[in-house]
Amino acid sequence: MKYHLQNIIERFQRKEKLKFLFFWGHTAKDEITKSCFSQWFPFKFEENGIVYKTAEHYMMAGKARLFNDHETLQEILTSNSPNQAKSLGRKVKNFDPKIWDEHKYDIVKQGNLLKFSQNEKFKEFLLSTNDKILVEASPYDKIWGIGMLETDTRAENPLLWNGESLLGFALMEVRDELRR
Repeated sequence: MKYHLQNIIERFQRKEKLKFLFFWGHTAKDEITKSCFSQWFPFKFEENGIVYKTAEHYMMAGKARLFNDHETLQEILTSNSPNQAKSLGRKVKNFDPKIWDEHKYDIVKQGNLLKFSQNEKFKEFLLSTNDKILVEASPYDKIWGIGMLETDTRAENPLLWNGESLLGFALMEVRDELRR
């Protein structure tokens, strides 16, 4: 993992001028907006001939594959919504949280690399964020997000975040890879 919360905190403490781009929500609009960064954003992409409806579907399919739960994997792949895929992901058999913690970030990063590399407009939108720190401002997610809304007065102080911001960091790594 190239980016970590600790790196951002250290930069903040050095009084570096940090530029954040907060996102949350997944509604598709006529033009591309920061909502495309959501795992739930409705955008199909494929890997090895398998089509994923959202990055959330990819993550949950990766979880099922990791634990060799082929039955749940098939249900995830045919599920109609990211919410349904997430619910199925919570039912993966043989789940081991320690093993998941070792692999989840790379799975999400790979899913987003596929998502943003397979559509030039989305790729350009991600690249247009330059070096901004991408932050999922979900008040409900303390792993992939920061556990608070963008409007929270603490949101621009990473010392006060209630979450790890893993999705933002994965997207920043994808952005770096797409620049090459």
